[in-house]
Amino acid sequence: MHRQSSLRTRLVRGLGAATATVALASALTACGGDAKATASSTSDKVTIGAVSNGAAQQAELKVPVVEALRAQLPEAVRSRGELVIGVGALPSGYPPLTFVGSDQKTFTGSEPDLARLVAATLGLKPVIKNSTWENLFVGIDSGKVDVAFTNVTVTEERKKKYDFASYRQDNLAFEALKDNPWNFGGDYRNLAGKTVAVGSGTNQERILLAWQKKLQSEGKDLTVKYFPDNTSINLALAGKKIDLYFGPNPSLSYHITQTAGGTAPTRNAGAYSGAGETLQGLIGATAKKDSGLAKPIAEAINHLVQNGQYGQLLTAWNLSNEAVTTSEVNPPGLPATNS
Repeated sequence: MHRQSSLRTRLVRGLGAATATVALASALTACGGDAKATASSTSDKVTIGAVSNGAAQQAELKVPVVEALRAQLPEAVRSRGELVIGVGALPSGYPPLTFVGSDQKTFTGSEPDLARLVAATLGLKPVIKNSTWENLFVGIDSGKVDVAFTNVTVTEERKKKYDFASYRQDNLAFEALKDNPWNFGGDYRNLAGKTVAVGSGTNQERILLAWQKKLQSEGKDLTVKYFPDNTSINLALAGKKIDLYFGPNPSLSYHITQTAGGTAPTRNAGAYSGAGETLQGLIGATAKKDSGLAKPIAEAINHLVQNGQYGQLLTAWNLSNEAVTTSEVNPPGLPATNS
């Protein structure tokens, strides 16, 4: 995540009617800006995709404690028996990553679900604290939050202050109608002649305009369209006024699940690294630098990768195309010029 304010707006895309957005915002605010939103007891069972209103396939996973990994935790965290998890979901959440479930109280989404799996692996009770994006980092800095699972992109600048354990690719993607056979194929030249919607002032707009400039230098072009809100983008795509929407992969994945039973189902027509062609962007669990948490969290994620539960989680949330094969501690991040 490069610019949280714009990304949060784009990730709410797909909620549909304004009333759904208002209900979601109200529920998130009711949970409190810095209060314990959910605190489940230590258990070897974790439910993923709970109360997701159809956004995920719910499943209950058995997750036994791995004592060798628990032993690597800082003594203060191990003795406390809790992992305080920060999510920057105020004011309105961002499906499918983090949002309030259909029961109007449970934090659901791929991010809190992964955090719960990690906590269970480490023998800790997950305690989720919700805040604004800005206050999330205040919480980490002050020690009120142990680790954030909230779509934080690994950057070289952030690595000066925080430790990361990578867990998902940071990708953009193209959304097309299901009956449209077009695919990106990793080649900008395939965009020639297409009409593409993109959010103004976003990382993906910067990338798309650079591709447009390349096409124009080759005697070709693409048409870039802007809309006032995500509902307008949805309607334009359904009405074939645009060929494609270029946006964050998670928000597209969520919207695809929401359109599956409708009259204009959509699909993912190809992904692209949010860091550009020379580096795969990564999302990482974010802890205070030298807190001693990044390594055991990365190894817990790798354990979940190896036993297949990480894959089950991403499949449940339709995010398999952002899977990593290994969680790394402080992997190469976006350079300062890109972040």
